[in-house]
Amino acid sequence: MRLYLDTSALVKLYVEEEGSPLVRKAVEEAETVATSIVGYVEARAAFARRHREKTISLLDYRRVIRDFESDWGRYLILQVTDVLIRQAGRLTEAHKLRAHDAIHLASATILRQRLADAVSFASWDSQLQTAARREGLDLVHIRES
Repeated sequence: MRLYLDTSALVKLYVEEEGSPLVRKAVEEAETVATSIVGYVEARAAFARRHREKTISLLDYRRVIRDFESDWGRYLILQVTDVLIRQAGRLTEAHKLRAHDAIHLASATILRQRLADAVSFASWDSQLQTAARREGLDLVHIRES
């Protein structure tokens, strides 16, 4: 399986939330795990916010950052290019997406084109999931059994 993680899914690998076990299982089963380069800053911002809001301790925050930095090189990182940005622009209009959500969706669709194979898309944003489905991506099922 080729797996694309948007930031809402990526964060679940490092901070225990609803859906974390499902994302970890999907990552374990995937032969390729990809995300956009913008996921890096989005994830770091999410971790910092959790620390500021005191939902994770300083010790846990440092561990999360260390683990995330260690893992980052293992992901297939899709760069933001002119082609990707233009695709994302089209997707914002077609699906009424926020900018970074459109970048994630464009990244996943470009990945599918490059691999000429199915890509499973993981996101915990219902509007983005709907758009991904309409763009022909397989969805990681977000409901845990």
